[in-house]
Amino acid sequence: MFGRLVAHTGAALVVAGTLLTAGPGVQMAEAASGCSGRPVKTVKFATGELRLYKDRAYVCAMTVAKRPGAKRAMSVSLQPRGARAAVDKGRFTRQAGPVTVYALHRVVRASGAIAGVGATTGWLLV
Repeated sequence: MFGRLVAHTGAALVVAGTLLTAGPGVQMAEAASGCSGRPVKTVKFATGELRLYKDRAYVCAMTVAKRPGAKRAMSVSLQPRGARAAVDKGRFTRQAGPVTVYALHRVVRASGAIAGVGATTGWLLV
């Protein structure tokens, strides 16, 4: 193993002079600030929007401000039927969340608010 160069740069891996790249079955990691999966519902309200994503058996939600800037009260809540809600609330500049719950064959309810103005989805089968 002497003299082998191993370097990791982005999506490429160089091992002993051979370039390996991510193939069609390999997915790159999603940014830490968002949800993975496909978008299933967006509910807009005056100060932002509530976004829901589905990834196999999991549902993810986040509240995103229409105009990012100064810190203000934001919250997002995601509850599968028959279980406790996953909640993220506090003072943020851009978004609250993401929060993820296991929801295989379950309906979920999501709500989000920014500066006291918000929206809810009601029960959805996603």
